[in-house]
Amino acid sequence: MTIKEMRQLTPTALDKAIVDAKSELMNLRFQHTVSQLDNTNVLPKAKRQVAQLLTVKRENELRSK
Repeated sequence: MTIKEMRQLTPTALDKAIVDAKSELMNLRFQHTVSQLDNTNVLPKAKRQVAQLLTVKRENELRSK
């Protein structure tokens, strides 16, 4: 999902995307811990997606003030 697509999400859809991204990151971290993760390059990408979603959420909060 690109930043442009993230900015077009409704607040409830954005919250759901954040929860989904965080759970995906948790699953990836668990897989990495038990040595089941083949491609470790996905961890930074997942962390970045969570950060981007939280940034878009904060932008929306500041814009609504």
